[in-house]
Order: sequence, then C-alpha cells, then structure tokens
Amino acid sequence: MAEAEIRPAAGTAAGKGRGRPQRVVRMSVELPLWRALTGYRVLTLVYVLVLSAVSYEQYEHPLGAAAYMAALTVWMGFTWRRTTSAERCTRAFLIGDLSFALGGILLTLLVDSHERIMDGAATLPSIWTAGAVLGFAIKGGWRWAAVASALVAVVNLVERQELARDTIHNVVLVWVASVAIGYVVEVARASERTLARALQIEAATRERERLARDIHDSVLQVLAMVQRRGAAIGGEAAELGRMAGEQEVALRALVSSGLVLPLRTAASGAGDDAVRTPEEALAAPVPCAEDGPDAGPCDIRALLAPHAGARVTFSEPGAPVVLPAAAAAELAAAVSAALDNVRVHAGAEAQAWILVEDEPGEVVVTVRDDGPGIPDGRLADAEREGRLGVALSIRGRLRDLGGSADWISVPGQGTEVELKVPKGGAPAGRKRGRSTA
Repeated sequence: MAEAEIRPAAGTAAGKGRGRPQRVVRMSVELPLWRALTGYRVLTLVYVLVLSAVSYEQYEHPLGAAAYMAALTVWMGFTWRRTTSAERCTRAFLIGDLSFALGGILLTLLVDSHERIMDGAATLPSIWTAGAVLGFAIKGGWRWAAVASALVAVVNLVERQELARDTIHNVVLVWVASVAIGYVVEVARASERTLARALQIEAATRERERLARDIHDSVLQVLAMVQRRGAAIGGEAAELGRMAGEQEVALRALVSSGLVLPLRTAASGAGDDAVRTPEEALAAPVPCAEDGPDAGPCDIRALLAPHAGARVTFSEPGAPVVLPAAAAAELAAAVSAALDNVRVHAGAEAQAWILVEDEPGEVVVTVRDDGPGIPDGRLADAEREGRLGVALSIRGRLRDLGGSADWISVPGQGTEVELKVPKGGAPAGRKRGRSTA
C-alpha cells in the first residue's frame, strides 16, 4: 500500500458543505522511504565511481572494472525512477538490480588481485549493493529482505574465499539493517490500514448521524402523526395508521442500529487477515446472504432486526452476537417460523417479543406472544396429523445445529419459545424455509 485515500462523504462534517468537492487526504509511510532509497542509490553510485577511479591503477584488470562501472552507470541511468514508488518498483526490477550487484561482487574475483581481495579491498559495487537489498525490504517486508541479504552474504563469502571478520561484519550489518527496515515497513503498513479504516468508519458514522437527524425531523414525525390520526379517525384510516406505525418502528430501528461492517474485506491480500488486526477490531460481523464454506461469521442481531414492527418488539444486546453464517441463517429461519405461528394461531392483533441473549457457550433467542396459548398435547397432535411446522421448521433446525427448542405455554396467557444454539455449531445442510404448525 503506497498510498491511502480517504474521501469524506458529501455533506458530512469532514466537508464544508454539500455538493462541494472534498479534499482528498493522502497518507503514505512508504513514499519517504522510496525517495530515500532513490537518493541512496544515486549517492552510492557516485561514491563507487570515485572509489573505482582512485583504485583504477591497483586493479589487476582495470579495463574490466571500468566496463562494469560503465554498465552500472547505464543501468542506474535507465532505472533510477524505478525506486521512486512501489508501483514502479516491480519484482522483475528488484531481481535485476540484485543480479547486477551480485554479478559485480563475483566479477571482483576476475578484475582484482588475490592479494587485494585478501586484504579486504572493496568489491566493485561496494556499498551500492545495500540499495538493492533495501529495495526488497521496502517492497516485500522483512522476509524478502532476509532472502536478498542471504544471497549477498553467500556471494560475498565466495568472493572473499574465507570467513574474514570484516566480511562477516559487513554481511551481518546489511542483514540486520534490511530485516529491521522490512519489519518497520510492515508495521507501518498495518498502522496505515488501521488509520484509513478508522477514518472511513468516522466519516460513515457522521453521515449516518446526519441522516438520522434529518429522518427524525421529517419522516418519523410524519409517520407518527399518520398513526395517531388514523387511529383517531378509525375505519380504513386506522389500517393506514397501523401500517404507518409499523414503518415508523422499522425505520427507527434501522436508523439506530449503527454501523455493521465486515470482519474481512473483499480486497484483503494474502496473509493480511490471517490474524485479527486492530483494523478488524473496529469492524463488526455482518449477516451473510448465502451459506457456504467460505461464508464468514454473522451477527444474528442484524438478521432478526427486520422482524421489528408495530406488533413485534425486538430486544438485543449492545454488542454483536456472533454465529457461523450457516448457523445464524438457520436460527433466523427458526425465529421466522415461530413468528409465523404467532400470526396464524394467536391472531393478527397479537403482540410478540423477540429477545436475544449472548451466553458464554450458546446463543438464546426467546420468542414470546400474548395470544391464547397452546393447549396441552396440541404440538404432539399436530405432528401426528402431519403438520410438521414445529417439528421440522423449528425443532429440526435447532437439532441439526446441536441446539434445542422448548415451548412454555399457559392457556390464556400466551406462548414462549426458547431457541438455543451452541456457538460454533454448523447445520447439516438443511434447506431454509418457513412452515407453520
């Protein structure tokens, strides 16, 4: 990630007014490193050329040294812009740059005398070699840097033909410096992603709050007025008022539900989300529309919230209630089947309540109504008669999840259904559906 852009939503507090172009905030922890690397390569080239000129007469084959320096200068002239950004610095260029450095080290055996090499004379590329290794560190992190440094170490030892102290010192210095820089770059990238994610969440939150204020000052008040006036007028207007009340409750729940963000981004790179990072801690699980082995964890609250209305009260914890995607979908379908039973058997005017509880080892969802209740033995009779809504749509789903479904009903005092699902449970491939007992 060379650069991250945060574009505040139009009309948010991050902008000065609606409809105006928003200033783009660019953040980059890598760009200064690339610029520093470019400067390092240019300065070390100058140093190597001066060193080669001073030592020209001491080489055993000075023309060979001069030819390498000319080739190195041409290579730098054509590639110096490659290290000005991550996009330009490709893997092929890094391999070519390192090959030029390694070739120069090995070429020293041919152009310099054995006595000078044993006395610790500098190789042809000298400290320019470190620039090639640092390119790997900035581009690919400490692992790439470790590999490149290891190759440089092997070639230096071949050139020197012995484990001399100064050679080992230089090799270790390059290895430690490149690995440290690569690690710092990886940490900086993670911090940059976390900051970008936090700014996105802040901008989205401000926009949601603005929309909530506008909706509260207009739409919700109008719906509430229609509900009151419709109930007062009666007749068809009462039905219209009831519908307006349901929409008011649903809209209010939507506005106050807050942000729901994924644990994993679609563009996450390889290994970026292997462990939970600070930016993932900012995100909450989302409901998954489809089951599947690749579906992520889901927040059961978001699946059950749409049931809220004028006749259904939804109560939830303040934190996400997480289940595997397939288990969350099956539990939500069981709750839908229970509400269908309320509408069919308790009547359209019955009031229902949904309560979600997040226990340490399981998730408990209770569906309660104020209907006439279920007579003793009615569920068993319905199952014998082939009406399998309770047996399949509710009990069957929960059984496949490793959970349970219990009914508590007193004639004349309503019915309560308690659905329990262990955390981490997965269904045995049952189809979703609704049925009534």
